[in-house]
Amino acid sequence: MNSKLKIFTVLAIVFTVNLVCWAVSTRQIDDVRDKAVLDSDDLVVIDDFVAQAVQELLSTRDFTSIAKIRAAILSRNNSNVSSAAEQYASRFSASAHKYISEAFELALGQASSDASFKVRVNLLILVDELKDLRLADLAMVKLDDENTVIRYLAVHAITNPAIVEQLNSGKNADLQLAKKITERLEKLVNRCDADTIALIAQFAADVRIPQGENLLLRIADKRIAEYANWTVESELLDASILKLLCDKMISNRKNVLDDKAAVARRFGQLYSYAMQRYINGKDFLDEQAGKQLISTLVEVEKTCISKLMEMPQSVIKRAIEQDSYDGLLHEYNRLFGDGQNPGQLTLKLDFNYGESDGSERVTSLVLPQPPEK
Repeated sequence: MNSKLKIFTVLAIVFTVNLVCWAVSTRQIDDVRDKAVLDSDDLVVIDDFVAQAVQELLSTRDFTSIAKIRAAILSRNNSNVSSAAEQYASRFSASAHKYISEAFELALGQASSDASFKVRVNLLILVDELKDLRLADLAMVKLDDENTVIRYLAVHAITNPAIVEQLNSGKNADLQLAKKITERLEKLVNRCDADTIALIAQFAADVRIPQGENLLLRIADKRIAEYANWTVESELLDASILKLLCDKMISNRKNVLDDKAAVARRFGQLYSYAMQRYINGKDFLDEQAGKQLISTLVEVEKTCISKLMEMPQSVIKRAIEQDSYDGLLHEYNRLFGDGQNPGQLTLKLDFNYGESDGSERVTSLVLPQPPEK
């Protein structure tokens, strides 16, 4: 066991008895940040600083102190001198990976599950805040955690915009990692709550690989199936998903992709189901679901339908304000078809809703009647 690992072991014991450790010294690391050229001793200073800071994070319970420790780490994760920036960042990242990884292992060995949970939460927040693609695997390991909060934080750490920007660098290694992350996230879709799905959907829309678009379609399919079964929850989430699908369609007008029709089909069917759920479920939905559906329908009409149809649209908004279900049904038929004739959305975007009896379906699927309460 090396000396630093021994320190970790001692601090794990200290953490258990809830003692507050010493403050991290920042004088040496601040001197190194101002150097134009780094030598081996400077690299040791970086390593020691990260080790001590993570150790203190392990042994501190006070939330204010924990926030200060994270801030101290984040404010010193790069050099002040451009000539030393790459060397400094590389060493800092390697040290962070090493000691955060060891800290996760120590946290899992804690006798108190509550203490272990708090440490893992703070470590994931640190990984998220560092926004370093080289630390992504530390969060990916936690994607299968049984705890919903841990899974959410792990997803948040690998889907934040700074990470996506790095994945979109065009480098082959980043491209391969983007594929790997996307594959892992796809496996999570059926286990996620609405907040986590929202993160994954945004990531899927922003990452520049075909697998990202496939993941977004997979999420849309999941929501469509839940509407069909009347098991959908958090209907407000669909406003975000529909906007992402809309943005894909608009971008596809300039850069035609093979899945243009597939994206339009999911948009049409998901929005159709949301509208049918509101119309047909007026005696089934609770107040919260009704309000969320209203927000989704009105927001998507304003931000998406108006763009796609290339003219302002507010019929749905007015019908809801007037409590006119007949007005909503009329607009539904106009947009999605009446069962016989295609709707304006289908004609404008040139797509279909799949096949039925060997021929193209030009109108959206009809939502089954709600189950009895």
